Amino acid sequence: MMKYEVVVTSIGDMATELMESTGDLIIFDTCPLDGLEEISIMHTTGEIKRPIQVGDRVTFGKAQYTITAIGDEALKTLEELGHCTFKFTGSDTVELPGQIELRGEGHPEISLNDIIRIEGN
Repeated sequence: MMKYEVVVTSIGDMATELMESTGDLIIFDTCPLDGLEEISIMHTTGEIKRPIQVGDRVTFGKAQYTITAIGDEALKTLEELGHCTFKFTGSDTVELPGQIELRGEGHPEISLNDIIRIEGN
């Protein structure tokens, strides 16, 4: 069941480099600060249609991951700004309140017009 879905509209010059070096993938629909777009994936405005929870699947284009932890602020900022930081360590705890931890194979290759989708039961 689809819970959230957006389309990638731009990829910051340093977004992929940040993901590869730190494991962080930052997304926004509306970026509140100049400079953040450089390290972020920008996307269309989305709406959380059903509660997102641990065990749900996140798809970036063709790559799929499983949510292992959700920070206290992540779903609030995802709803309000289309923002969260995906981290690809598969940890069952988050380091920061705006993070969503994912488990899967490596990091996704993200292209313009790719769909970012969150699905669950």
